[in-house]
Amino acid sequence: MIKFTVAADLKQLPNVLILPFTAQQVSQDDFEQTANLLQLPLELLRKDFKGEKGEVVAYHADTTRFFLVGMGNQPSTGEIIQVFRSFSYRQHTKFTAPVGISLLHQEQSVMLVEAICNGLLLGTYQIGHLKTEATTPHFLKQEGEIKILIYTTVPETLIFEAAQRGIAIAETQMDMFKLVNLPSNYKTPQTLADWAVQSAKTHGYQATVLDKAAIEALGMRTLLAVNRGSEHPATFTIVEYKNETAHHKIGLVGKGVTFDTGGISIKESSNLHYMKSDMGGAAAVLGAVELAAKLKLPIHVVGVIPSTDNSVDALSIKPGDVIESYSGKTIEIIDTDAEGRLILADAITYILKHHQPDILIDLATLTGSAIRTFGYHTAALFSNNSALVEGLMEAATRTGERVWQLPLWDTYKDEIKSDVADVRNFSGKPTAGAISAAKFLEVFIEQHPAWAHLDIAGVAFTDSEFASQKSASAYGVRLLVALMEYYNDRLQK
Repeated sequence: MIKFTVAADLKQLPNVLILPFTAQQVSQDDFEQTANLLQLPLELLRKDFKGEKGEVVAYHADTTRFFLVGMGNQPSTGEIIQVFRSFSYRQHTKFTAPVGISLLHQEQSVMLVEAICNGLLLGTYQIGHLKTEATTPHFLKQEGEIKILIYTTVPETLIFEAAQRGIAIAETQMDMFKLVNLPSNYKTPQTLADWAVQSAKTHGYQATVLDKAAIEALGMRTLLAVNRGSEHPATFTIVEYKNETAHHKIGLVGKGVTFDTGGISIKESSNLHYMKSDMGGAAAVLGAVELAAKLKLPIHVVGVIPSTDNSVDALSIKPGDVIESYSGKTIEIIDTDAEGRLILADAITYILKHHQPDILIDLATLTGSAIRTFGYHTAALFSNNSALVEGLMEAATRTGERVWQLPLWDTYKDEIKSDVADVRNFSGKPTAGAISAAKFLEVFIEQHPAWAHLDIAGVAFTDSEFASQKSASAYGVRLLVALMEYYNDRLQK
């Protein structure tokens, strides 16, 4: 348990004191107060510490260990979180209770408290939980009570709420880290469903799981088609949180492919082990709905998770097959590795038919094309609604989870035209793959006026300093929560 205490001055110093600074603040006159606190000449301190992003300088004075942490030039919330996640991950062995965070020199203390607490807790995540060797627990994860003193003149209630919010978000993000990082022999479609049911019980929202028999009864034939090659039955999970003050219903669809071999159109082996991450869209949706409930956001949100793996078997669908979707539209299979859009098609039809959301967003680790276009820095955004694009761009600015819009021009319709079915699932061309995938999904939205598709292939599972190989980023969790708050803010103005 982490206990927060607020103090208005530095008369009694803790064992560890963290002092965050931007580069601009280091150059200002009041930085002299910090030099006096550290018992150092101002010019020497400025020579040692510039406030650059991620810079950490440690000093001892009397019985206190001081950490000056640089946040860079005009850092975003996302950048601050990353700075403090790295700081927590790398420096935690030097912590002793109690730990203090001084924000007396900061104007935006509330925002900083949330970001710093979020980052500090994210730094406790350890990817190697399946290792047999014992690991030293992070200082903030040890049993018992960890006391953190926050030095600020902002009212205690606001600081406490911000700190608790940062911690709550981090806990959900770390759950998503774990889900996405799990190998496929530990993670089946039922694993995702069970997580949702347990979360709903804990946090007070609804979770319903449709098993394979129920999926068959409904007629979700594209989900069943992808599942034909698997030993693990498909699941379809519906999660719903409704605040009584809600004015908007947001519908979320997350791709939940727990492992993707590519099916008969099998993938190359070089990065095949990373395909355990092909349920990053499902993780974003599950995490966002849980947080909406935990934070009691004034929103109505419904998320649906179609889940299966895509395996190679005598029963697997084949290129050239034609299958019928839940919508009734027929689909020609050109490439069985374009399976994500197939299961999303049924899920989109389901959420529109049974829940009629005002806003519809799907998220999927869908195409290598999105990675070739943007690398590992931003998600590809497609939308038919400029106001929704504006909201997502604003949410991206708030969180640092970037999005960038690509076109949905009808020029690209020919890419998915089929001679034998209503639509084909892949253009067969090496160009514009993310766009043609979005055009495929557009076929199933039934002209919904506020739809967005996020191709998160490059951002859900990335290189970082926290693992030696690619690992989960929990991309989309904070973005979706920020979007929910964006719509609520607009209603209040």
